[in-house]
Amino acid sequence: MGKRGFSWVRRALFGTVLVALLLIGGTAVRVWQAARDDDRPTADMIVVLGAAQYNGKPSPIFQARLRHAKQLYDQGVAKVIVTAGGNRSGDRYTEASAGAQWLIEQGVPPSSTLAVGEGSDTLGSLRAVAAAVQARGWHTAVLVSDPWHSLRARIMADDAGMAAWASPTHSGPIVQTRLTQFMYIYRETGALLFYLLTKTPADDIGGTGLR
Repeated sequence: MGKRGFSWVRRALFGTVLVALLLIGGTAVRVWQAARDDDRPTADMIVVLGAAQYNGKPSPIFQARLRHAKQLYDQGVAKVIVTAGGNRSGDRYTEASAGAQWLIEQGVPPSSTLAVGEGSDTLGSLRAVAAAVQARGWHTAVLVSDPWHSLRARIMADDAGMAAWASPTHSGPIVQTRLTQFMYIYRETGALLFYLLTKTPADDIGGTGLR
């Protein structure tokens, strides 16, 4: 291969790397921007995406989401809070049932909660919610999760057939330090790109194991 051939290969490689960096950087900016948005229109339901629970007690991350959902409920954003999330092998409770019980203990009427205890990842949980509420005629949802999770969750909810907005929680362990924020933006950028390319979930990218 002559000098011209090597030059063309270098230009092609440089162009490919540049496009990849622009794609990753642009997606990271979208994740960061969505994390700062707080959309809370009147909707059919508030959907709380699950996180870890320990023998029926929501983890601090999950409690931060539930607390924010109750605030939205108290403000009249929706008349029902849907808690989402299944359970791991050996668990007695689903994330959804643990979340619903926590809300009831905080004063939310049982008739205003709906636990959808299916799904081991964000996409599975949102698809289960969409199927469960279809017969009730509910289509619009305000999603509650962590800030960096908002964009991917909203896109997945739309793909599942719901008209969705996101009102993320801005309290809890995930939003306390700059390093934690950077790690989650990095993780969510990869997870979102993976989903957009494959339409399959990638909730364990980055090794955190959190939704």
